[in-house]
Amino acid sequence: MDATEAYDIAPSPAARRRPHAMMDPAERREEIIAAARALYEEKGLARTTIQDITGRIGVARSLFYHYFPDKDAVTSAVLDAYIADYLEALHYWNANRRQGDIEHALSSVVRLLRVALFEHDAFRAALASRENAALYLEFINRVADQTATYLIESTVRDYQALHEVRIDHLYETFYVLILGIIGYMRHHPDADDALIADLIAQTLHMERGQ
Repeated sequence: MDATEAYDIAPSPAARRRPHAMMDPAERREEIIAAARALYEEKGLARTTIQDITGRIGVARSLFYHYFPDKDAVTSAVLDAYIADYLEALHYWNANRRQGDIEHALSSVVRLLRVALFEHDAFRAALASRENAALYLEFINRVADQTATYLIESTVRDYQALHEVRIDHLYETFYVLILGIIGYMRHHPDADDALIADLIAQTLHMERGQ
């Protein structure tokens, strides 16, 4: 399994759910989030209602409001779930990097970004629409923050053992780079992976071919 496969984590089938009466509050909350996520991917954000979400798992609307004050709140939790899946794939990518092989690391992380952030479904399409611009910005800022933090604590530390890191303000540089790469890939979906890898390497002043 590669990092892109690690990202593709589907919600548990309804048949595997524990009976509602047996669920503790944390499990119930996760069930609501999973139902909202599945519906967003199937129907899109705007076309999914709270009634759809509660109907999917067979509970009353009043139960939804016990866990979330409104649809925006459960949507924020769905974003967290997407980001958690992405970070899990990023951890897998980092754990399986080839030590000292910068080219492989660059090419594989570009593929990961394409799958994790730009895979086609109704929810991602909705995020990219103008009506959800604020939600999209919240999403990519969360991605940039958590990616930058994780890479600095793991991948950059490993890189420093073999190479000189020739940039200041590590967190800020990674944060801006990630936002820029996501924005560029969104507006230029056909951009070659090698170009994206070059942009990353140049921005970070990486020592390639050594």
